[in-house]
Amino acid sequence: MTKKIWITSLPKDKEKVQHLMTLLKPYGMRMDGHFWMDDLNNMAWSNVAESIIQKDVALWIIIADMASLEKDSIKKGLSLLAMMVQHGKGIGFHILVLAVEKDITVNNLPTLLKGADIMPFTSPTIGAKVVALANMPTPKIDTGYRLTIHPVAGIGHWFEVGPSQGIKWQGVMFGVKGAEIAFHGVGPMDGIPERAILEYPMKGLQIKLGDEEFKAWAVQNLLDDKTSYYVLVHGVPDKILFAPYTSENDAEAHILKLGN
Repeated sequence: MTKKIWITSLPKDKEKVQHLMTLLKPYGMRMDGHFWMDDLNNMAWSNVAESIIQKDVALWIIIADMASLEKDSIKKGLSLLAMMVQHGKGIGFHILVLAVEKDITVNNLPTLLKGADIMPFTSPTIGAKVVALANMPTPKIDTGYRLTIHPVAGIGHWFEVGPSQGIKWQGVMFGVKGAEIAFHGVGPMDGIPERAILEYPMKGLQIKLGDEEFKAWAVQNLLDDKTSYYVLVHGVPDKILFAPYTSENDAEAHILKLGN
């Protein structure tokens, strides 16, 4: 199976995309892609998730300009798309950001793209880098958790979180900043449950970390690597927080910044 590269261009610049495709054509890999559509309300970011997750896609290239990365809605859309892609392809799936401006660094990227490789769009070694990344096995990175999102038009974003293989949680807490949690449930992984029995459900928890405050919900259901906690969120949070539920103070909380 010939390997495929997916190209996402944040700026709507056909010349840049054509230049990149011409540059990569001699290397014999198939290419496909799209121009970014900035429409969070209609979940436009989700339209390409299944295409990038396909088995033959070996590398995701993002052409990024500073104007796009400074826009909160684009950053959030990229974060949610990366969440779905990394759930389907693995956290270590190779992502290459081609920076239109030289001063774009990892600090301009949302949390979920911090592990991406960054190169100037004008670099003469892009071809060699793409070939190397596309042929490099995806490294296995165990974060201790699973995280993805199920966008449902007209209803909201269902965040799904649970422990990774071989780990069990005696409950879980999920919080948001800049959005509202509307519902929660527990069920088999990779599918929003139609009904669920919740053990000691809690709503409206106020979690304060430094100067930041998260609104959180929690349950004490036993979760394993095939069971997930689902949280319906209205709007796209600026940040999310989740952690195994515990009455102690030593639980490790994960905080992901999705927007600006």
